[in-house]
Amino acid sequence: MTSTPQLDGRVAIVTGGSRGIGLATASALLSLGARVAITGRSTPHLKEAATRLQGGDHVLSVQADVSREADVDRLVTETVDKFGGLDILINNAGVGRFANVADLATEGWNSIIETNLTGVFLCCRAAIPHLKRRGGGWIINISSLAGRNPFAGGAAYCASKAGLNAFTESLMLETRYDNIRVSVIMPGSVQTGFGGNESAGADWKLLPEDVAQVVTDLISHPARSLPSKVELRPSKPKQR
Repeated sequence: MTSTPQLDGRVAIVTGGSRGIGLATASALLSLGARVAITGRSTPHLKEAATRLQGGDHVLSVQADVSREADVDRLVTETVDKFGGLDILINNAGVGRFANVADLATEGWNSIIETNLTGVFLCCRAAIPHLKRRGGGWIINISSLAGRNPFAGGAAYCASKAGLNAFTESLMLETRYDNIRVSVIMPGSVQTGFGGNESAGADWKLLPEDVAQVVTDLISHPARSLPSKVELRPSKPKQR
């Protein structure tokens, strides 16, 4: 891929930006000169992330639950008010609860679908008018290989990611002539502790920074081409 351009003057929102992939992505965008708004549901985690990012006035932290329409509208409004517009939306916020269908409470199902799928819809819908005003931009959705490789105990999570993949492809077709470039990244196992998984003994897994690099690579890609779907795997997964 081409070398990544500087993003001076660009404005990005990274949902779920206080930890893991979101935090690494926010850091990568800041290093290229972007101004970045990060979201999270935990105020302490957001404060810690803002300190780690050391972005000063180029960082805005917004406590928000992406499954709530009012929170999403406030997020986009605060970002545009502070930075003057919006160019990049990274939908990274997600939850994982893993249980067999027979044991999964309705609340657990709803939490996964509302965050991983409905939340992306709400963020995209709120962001698109602002991206159009800037003459285009980028929407990058962080999905998972679980969206195409279902596993026992992951029915809700896998369904949410399969839905996200289909949603992303439809959105890409809807917005391509508005110069809004829509892509989905489907990572395999990442060292984040997501879903309660421990990172100990997981050196074979991807790092959050690996996913962040794909984000910046997608943004840097020549306008004449659109890598709409990226699968990212550990090069040497743990052998069973």
